Amino acid sequence: MPETTPARTALPVLPALSAQAECLIERGVHEIAGLPAAELRTFAEASAGRDGALLAVHPGQAPASALAPLLRHDGKPGFVVTDMTDVDLFAPLGTVVLPNAPLYLLIGLDRGDRMANWSPNEALPALTAEARTPLLLTEGIHWVLQQPAVLERSHCFMTIGSRLRKANGALDARTPAIWISNGTGRDGRERGNAPKVGWCWAGNRHTWLGFASATGRRVLWSRDHMAGRRLRSQMIEPRSGHPCGACW
Repeated sequence: MPETTPARTALPVLPALSAQAECLIERGVHEIAGLPAAELRTFAEASAGRDGALLAVHPGQAPASALAPLLRHDGKPGFVVTDMTDVDLFAPLGTVVLPNAPLYLLIGLDRGDRMANWSPNEALPALTAEARTPLLLTEGIHWVLQQPAVLERSHCFMTIGSRLRKANGALDARTPAIWISNGTGRDGRERGNAPKVGWCWAGNRHTWLGFASATGRRVLWSRDHMAGRRLRSQMIEPRSGHPCGACW
């Protein structure tokens, strides 16, 4: 296992959940997800007091291809690399259990700077051993939407909770990541400094990419809440020693 990189200074705190809901509404994420704006506001109000939590929309309702252009850095919109037309086919690993709800919270976010220069193949078992769950690509995009400062040149991150499976069941060797474009190659000069959704090989190391993760996912309501049935809050978190790494 490679050496651990010294941790950087603490990242900026996320806005209050009410402000996060308004951010998503202003960018039209509720329309992408087919949700009324009032539902995001109600969820945020019911979740108030959970400092540091990230409000996320289920990837089945707001895919990465629709969210990436909403990102901004240096006044430029985000984009998906041209050779990742299948970006929305990247699905949660079997070790990642998502809430059965359109909206949920991510708790205990970390950019994973200390694992810079690790490969995804090296980082995943280390995160699991620490009872952490890797972020999905859509969750990483939500994080940058709410706190653009989390994406820094030379300190960006991978979202290895999302992977693509081939027809034979084997994992595609690509792992998604979010970083800042240099405006070279197929990106085009006009996209220099723009937020970029791309991929790296699962066996390769990069000094400028950490591994974003969380301690768990919290859901307040299941999809049944739309029928008026409110359920108790449940926590989905990785459990040390459990084979799936993240479970109910």
